[in-house]
Amino acid sequence: MQPRDLSDHVAYEAGRGIEEVARELGRDPSEFVKLASNENPHGPSPAAAVALRETASSVSSYPKAAHADLTAAVADRWNVTDEQIWLANGGDGAIDYLHRAMLEPGEDVVVPTPGFAYYGMSSRYHHGDVREYELSKSDGFVQDAETVLEGYDGERIIWLTSPHNPTGSTIPLEEIRRLADATDEETLIVVDEAYGEFADRESAVALIEGRNGYDARDDVAVLRTFSKAYGLAGVRLGYAVVPDEWADAYVRVNTPFAASELACRAGLAAIGDDEHVVRTVETARESRTYMREHIDSHVWESGGNFVLVDVGDAATVAQTMQRRGVIVRDCSSFGLPGCIRITCGTKDETERAVETLNGVLADLGLGSDAPEGPDTEVADP
Repeated sequence: MQPRDLSDHVAYEAGRGIEEVARELGRDPSEFVKLASNENPHGPSPAAAVALRETASSVSSYPKAAHADLTAAVADRWNVTDEQIWLANGGDGAIDYLHRAMLEPGEDVVVPTPGFAYYGMSSRYHHGDVREYELSKSDGFVQDAETVLEGYDGERIIWLTSPHNPTGSTIPLEEIRRLADATDEETLIVVDEAYGEFADRESAVALIEGRNGYDARDDVAVLRTFSKAYGLAGVRLGYAVVPDEWADAYVRVNTPFAASELACRAGLAAIGDDEHVVRTVETARESRTYMREHIDSHVWESGGNFVLVDVGDAATVAQTMQRRGVIVRDCSSFGLPGCIRITCGTKDETERAVETLNGVLADLGLGSDAPEGPDTEVADP
């Protein structure tokens, strides 16, 4: 007996951890700093850490009350109804729920390339295919309606990422509105705002609810996560904000108790910890500015808690930096073999990363003042 044909599926490639790298190099983990996975350099919300400890003794119960409490808190945060909040096991779980709710077998999605591989992976799990629209290196990875429409041919779902990973670019709400107006009535626009707290942009929830001069829409949904600004990547907690018109589909597509007791209680504490979020966002903005001003190569502007750097040979630079104690993301897996992504760290971590990178670039004779040459060819996610 064998599983179904999975030849069209690819494994998700995560950033490497400190313990893994330290074992491979035979060194002490304390020698390394990890700036490869866009994690929160300040750790989890302190309030969430307390909630996790206090909740540990009650994990023998299913998270019915906790799930309802967190749903209500998130709904209050966005001024929407409880039914419009689809809690999930990380942002990945919300992606799966949206595909379950929307895709019939054989229907397709449109995804950005470079981009987050799981959009396409999840579509294929649900027997859908994948088309792409390209964010061009030569254009600074700009996101607008015209760029997305070049890859659109009536597909069921279009995925936008704002801020975009790994480039950091964002798409204005007016461009999202234009895109929604230009696509079929049964096409859903999903805006992945996993890094939304770090960007000086209004959330696309405004389009769902018809705020700030926009008409309310039933063809836009928004994805959010507790992994980044709240520092809860390890508990796996995310959610979608969906239009009221089809919000009740959640009860038919979600797994029983979609988020764990620990995750819900941590999220409930974290969502009220504004001080931690403000500190995290300020650190990211300071780190982005420092890297743009001090790295001896081109750094794209970013709305996320990371920057993309043009280094010429990502694999060599990332490996050399790793040997020198700084773990960054080689973006070859995104189809950008000339670029690395560096997570915004604390002041000390950021300064160490910049010093290490500049030393590597000088030793290897790499780097650039601005991106040159033809667009990078990007791979299927």
